[in-house]
Order: sequence, then C-alpha cells, then structure tokens
Amino acid sequence: MITNFETLIKQFVLMSIKDIEDMKIIKSDMLKKLIYKREIEVTKIGSKNFISRTALISYLEANTIPAEADTL
Repeated sequence: MITNFETLIKQFVLMSIKDIEDMKIIKSDMLKKLIYKREIEVTKIGSKNFISRTALISYLEANTIPAEADTL
C-alpha cells in the first residue's frame, strides 16, 4: 500500500510548525531538529519558519518505508 500524502494533508501553501503539529503529522520538537539539520526546506518570514505543503510531502515521501505485501 502506498500512502497518498496529497489527499491526507490539507491544502495550505505554507504551514507553521504549530499547524503541522496540530495536524498530528510531526511534533514541533522533531520539526525544529529537521530544520536545524536542513533536512526539510523552510521559508523564513520575519522570525518564524514556515514549511510549504510541497516540502512537507516531499520529506514524508522520501522517508516513508513501504510495507511488504503479505504473502498468504
């Protein structure tokens, strides 16, 4: 089964760290680590970091390990 993140994630252009945590996708502490390590692309507006829907989906797809099909 392949997860379709396009249908699961709300249609926002940019999301704050709190928005993503509120959707229960990634916790804010983990997002901050990913941003610090430059593992996810961010847009900085003023002093706040925002993540685009495209960047979030790309990160999730790149880090998703597909389940093996059951062989019964």
